[in-house]
Amino acid sequence: MKVKYDAVVIGSGNGGLAAAVRLAQAGMKTLLVEKHNLPGGFATSFRRGRFEFEASLHELNDFGTAENAGDLRVLFDELGVTDKIEWLPIPDAYRVISRAEKLDATMPFGVEAFIRKMEGYVPGSAKATRRFFDLAEEVRLAQAYSNSVNGKTDSKYMVEHFGNFVRCGSYSVNEVFKVIGLPKKAKDILSAYWCYLGADLDDMSFVHYASMVNRYILRGAMMPKSRSHEMSLAFVERILGLGGDVLMNTEAVKIVTGKDGVEGVILDDGTQIETRHVVANCSPHVVYGKLMDAPPERAVRATNARKLSGRGFCMFLGLDASPDELGIVNHNYFLYDTMDSVAQYEKMRTIKDNDVQATVCLNRADPGCSPKGTTMMYFTTLYMSDDWANVSPQDYFRTKDYVANKMIDRFEQDTGAKLRGHIEEISVATPMTYARYCGHPQGVIYGYESQYWDGLMPRLQMMNEDYENGVRGLRFASGYAMRLSGYSSAYHAGDIAGRQTVGDIKREG
Repeated sequence: MKVKYDAVVIGSGNGGLAAAVRLAQAGMKTLLVEKHNLPGGFATSFRRGRFEFEASLHELNDFGTAENAGDLRVLFDELGVTDKIEWLPIPDAYRVISRAEKLDATMPFGVEAFIRKMEGYVPGSAKATRRFFDLAEEVRLAQAYSNSVNGKTDSKYMVEHFGNFVRCGSYSVNEVFKVIGLPKKAKDILSAYWCYLGADLDDMSFVHYASMVNRYILRGAMMPKSRSHEMSLAFVERILGLGGDVLMNTEAVKIVTGKDGVEGVILDDGTQIETRHVVANCSPHVVYGKLMDAPPERAVRATNARKLSGRGFCMFLGLDASPDELGIVNHNYFLYDTMDSVAQYEKMRTIKDNDVQATVCLNRADPGCSPKGTTMMYFTTLYMSDDWANVSPQDYFRTKDYVANKMIDRFEQDTGAKLRGHIEEISVATPMTYARYCGHPQGVIYGYESQYWDGLMPRLQMMNEDYENGVRGLRFASGYAMRLSGYSSAYHAGDIAGRQTVGDIKREG
């Protein structure tokens, strides 16, 4: 069986969904294929007993309201999916607790409110904190400009309009923190989000971190009422409404290439799709190592030069008491041993030493997310090496229990909450779970690490060169792509890849 499409999107993760909508909106005959029976990849939910757990999303940043829309809401509006989703606001930004510094700070959304609260914790810090947010806003505007021109930025325009962005583009977070004069405690509080990007602040690009923090604090965060699966279904509905085709339970097993690049895709049932354009919402390691017979050497070398980021571990708890009864006060917690991100990163390499967690109680954003008198919680950590590969099959379940117990103990000790004795449902996902579910190498959930040479700025600047050194007709849209990891980043990456592919098709006639 042979079928012809203008473009095929492989994988229905956030980036693939956004790319497919962009292609279908432009009138391209589009096919989205997904090997799972549900769309969304990590953007999904699952049930255990009377609880429906969110698989991965803690909160969606840079969304805002209709009157004060963030870049992501603008994108969702353009894609035609905003009104298909019921949105809930997150009540506060985060609570960060660190043992070494004896730090316990709860921070609000809103730049002015954040600065005032910081000044309360660290008298005299307001000026430097405001300097950070002014610079972070310039970073956001520069990125929006880059997105609007598909990465083909005018260097003169950049320097004239976003001079500070250009000046700090090659510096790390800690280097810029030092220059803008943040007191140590203020820097520690402002560093809480670093684990969301999975690189220490000596190695992480400032523009990447500033962009993320600003997008959270400026307009707050949102959550779909019916979990992230609600977003995934809205995108599929939109693709179908635009005339695109979606095939679930269908795996792309090969991308066919010739001298002129992409020629087609072969599906697991033997169907041959004729197309000159593929958007891959999956790891380049998988594409070049599994789906192609003879990928370009330069593309393979570039892929192998990159460093895999955090491997995921998540524990899901359904509790038979309310948050008030349990002593859970906040929605979002960061629990660290130390706010020295370099030292903390090293401890996160091994199962034995890693005690970090980012923990969410969804009931604080949506009291009705679970049955009355119950609570749902998600505990997440990252492993910065493949230490789970050292766990024998015989010790696998024992190791899962060991980490889960450490997480519960740590949360109870640091917050004073009482969880044990109230656990009705528990489910644990390890790096092996994520590797099996989404096919990511080593169970990585953050794509490639945001390193100095391979951070947000270099990837955005190298988009065109990466395409030219790769395979004609092949573009990537996922946490492994130009916008790096995260929900918002993946949607924007899919948008960019979709628009670029539309341009490629039109140029080819």
